[in-house]
Amino acid sequence: MKKIFNLLLCFLPFITLNAQINEIGVFLGGSNFVGDVGSTTYIAPEKPAFGILYKWNKSPRHSYRFSYTQSNVVGNDFDSDETGRSRRGYKFKNNIKELSAGLEFNFFDFNLHDYHPKITPYIYSGLSYFNYDELYISGGQTQKDKNSSSFAIPIILGIKSNVTPHLILAAEVGARYTFTDDIDGSNPSNGNLAPLRFGNINNNDWYVFSGLTLTYTFGKKPCYCAE
Repeated sequence: MKKIFNLLLCFLPFITLNAQINEIGVFLGGSNFVGDVGSTTYIAPEKPAFGILYKWNKSPRHSYRFSYTQSNVVGNDFDSDETGRSRRGYKFKNNIKELSAGLEFNFFDFNLHDYHPKITPYIYSGLSYFNYDELYISGGQTQKDKNSSSFAIPIILGIKSNVTPHLILAAEVGARYTFTDDIDGSNPSNGNLAPLRFGNINNNDWYVFSGLTLTYTFGKKPCYCAE
């Protein structure tokens, strides 16, 4: 029985595609919005953002990454440097709940089987699916039309290091180009609200998550049974 158990342990890494090292962890940071209401600064965290993530490290250079991130995004025209916006005085608040999947590429080898300290910049992209409220602004007041969802393209730049043999700390900034233009209420999709549309309807909305990730690594090299 013991020999069978040991044999199963030897085959387990091959069953899991050679037991590539996995990562699971958390994201903590902030969010900001870029659209037709509020500031146009691309990196200016305003509201707390948090999430969880999982990575499957296929090689020292690339990983498959999956994440869930949530945050409020806000905009206030009085924070804008544009005179027209600051005079208009619109503001909004929305809640973003995002699922994302894609590929993370390391600029330098990041072999997690090697416990020596290492550091590398990285880039991530893929596809995000997010939930939010469709808004509209009437009489200077922001109101909710309905709950909706859309897709976005994430573009994340970061730098990471293994601070302990099993913990990886990273700092990253991730902009999301969305496939919608109604997060801030400027371009409601409801045809009945068409007269309330304003701003540049040819540009879609962006939101940005900036912060830190801390992940725990697990998984070992494949074992080889003695014949």
